[in-house]
Amino acid sequence: MRNSSTRLLLTCAAIGVGGGLVFVASGYIQGLLAATLPILYGSLVGIYFFPGVIAQSLLRRGGVALLTGLFAGLVAAAFSPQWFFRYLGAGLAIGLLQELPFLVTRYRYWRAWIFYLAAAVAGLLFGLGVFVFIGLEHFTGWANLLYFALFAISPVVVTWLGRIIADRLDRTGVARGLQLEIDRRAGRREMTNALMVAA
Repeated sequence: MRNSSTRLLLTCAAIGVGGGLVFVASGYIQGLLAATLPILYGSLVGIYFFPGVIAQSLLRRGGVALLTGLFAGLVAAAFSPQWFFRYLGAGLAIGLLQELPFLVTRYRYWRAWIFYLAAAVAGLLFGLGVFVFIGLEHFTGWANLLYFALFAISPVVVTWLGRIIADRLDRTGVARGLQLEIDRRAGRREMTNALMVAA
């Protein structure tokens, strides 16, 4: 991250700590779902998108999703060391997937539609990875459709909630001086609030 500062790192750390605590709570529920109703496992995978989308929506800077994912994974792993690699890997993998669409624009374009499209695609990719890991024979027909639909819908819903939280944080002024414009392409500079859910 260019022009990183202590304040930026502390903001990412605070978001990451909050996300890590949410990871811990959802991890136990996901473990229960994996053992009893594995078809619904994807309904909670969106939780891993939470810290990254808040950081990106609030700060609009490159690397913040990856950084908050790292912090969230480390915090969650401290509470549940038996799942250290699961939490750390998920935090970093999702953070990286959240960074990619904005990296394509060299972190100059932060419109809402990119957040939602990226969340759906990343959710499907994550779901495919889990699907291959648990075995392709577990589900057939409509069950496959439901399984992948949950992996796509859950991150989109969490992205929507995360952007609302980012908007509330933005209104407090907590990120003033850290944020970059929503559209920094040549001749199109625009600075508005973090949410822009419909735009």
